Amino acid sequence: MTNRQIFLSHLAQTSQAPLMLEIVRAKGIYLWDINQKRYMDLIAGISVSNIGHCNDKVVAAIKQQLDAYMHLMVYGEIIQNPQVQFAKLLTEQLTNNLDSVYLTNSGSEANEGALKLAKRFTGRSEIVACHNAYHGSTHGALSVMGNDFFKNNFMPLLPQIKFIKFNDVTDLQHITEKTACVIIEPIQAEAGVICPKDDYLKLLRNRCDQTNTLLIFDEVQTGFGRTGQLFAFQKYNVVPDILTIAKAMGGGMPIGAFVSSKLIMNSLTHNPYLGHITTFGGHPVCAAAALANLEVLLNDNIISEVENKASLFKNNIISDKIKSISSSGLLMSVELESEELVKNFIAAGLELGFLSDWFLFEAKKFRLAPPLTITNQEIMEACNLINQALENLGSVNF
Repeated sequence: MTNRQIFLSHLAQTSQAPLMLEIVRAKGIYLWDINQKRYMDLIAGISVSNIGHCNDKVVAAIKQQLDAYMHLMVYGEIIQNPQVQFAKLLTEQLTNNLDSVYLTNSGSEANEGALKLAKRFTGRSEIVACHNAYHGSTHGALSVMGNDFFKNNFMPLLPQIKFIKFNDVTDLQHITEKTACVIIEPIQAEAGVICPKDDYLKLLRNRCDQTNTLLIFDEVQTGFGRTGQLFAFQKYNVVPDILTIAKAMGGGMPIGAFVSSKLIMNSLTHNPYLGHITTFGGHPVCAAAALANLEVLLNDNIISEVENKASLFKNNIISDKIKSISSSGLLMSVELESEELVKNFIAAGLELGFLSDWFLFEAKKFRLAPPLTITNQEIMEACNLINQALENLGSVNF
């Protein structure tokens, strides 16, 4: 059997029409398939490979850790150098109230842990989330997803969830003294890159302070330089009580975390102890990769170039088929006339040799989120391919 046949026969599928690319190698911004066709990865594995595929320093850190040890025992019991050094470097980039890191396997688990932490610390059970928000696919994370289509067939989910409209100041009154936490993306990603307007995040912070509600910022997709700052909340000078991160955190390895103050985080240590527990969260090889990844971002002048690179994209993607472009750094959405045009554009991109993607909650927009290490020359090449794909939409059905 070919890998293609095995893929279809023995790997669970998440849609009825997978891309079916058989990739054999990846480096920098490029992927190569079994026929050695090269693709520009303009979505970075959905904002994962921010410093490119197989970054040399991350690969070296992984190999060094493999020679020392891999799994030891359940996370949180044994002092492990990659974990503690990563936590130290990460918290040095954050404010004093974000000084305690709980390492997880993924973004979904980070959000699960954050929700549990908020309920445990406040003693409350009500949670507020946003319409068109995405926080993961596990039961708890799915409960705070702001789209019924993806939830209806998995009901019942967590009770006492309220939904508010992102950027709607009047909806903030739904946050009350009964609310344990508000979980929100500071920039809504799967809604098509929706940025906060005016002082919305500051007003949200003020309302949470008034009601003693914990504020959770989900930066799973926006973190680690994607928006032009290490974390998006730093662009708006609004600090959460709990920060959730993953995706680009491990430089391509699976790891996530929720971050809070030592005071809040300590509530998971008693009544009950093991308030959150994970076998593989903070796996030392993944933690070593995360440490190297963060060092690269901080030391290699990558984040400071993000805004200029985003402008280069926006100034050179030119087509009368584009209705709008939304962006925060190198998290970009391009709006077309219809969902069908977006599907055809993505297919056209594969033909031409680049990979793009759609948004879960905005079918008329396609995603551009390349590795932050993409060069100006590569951006111009990408823009030429994008423009060609857009031009082809008028005459060819892919």
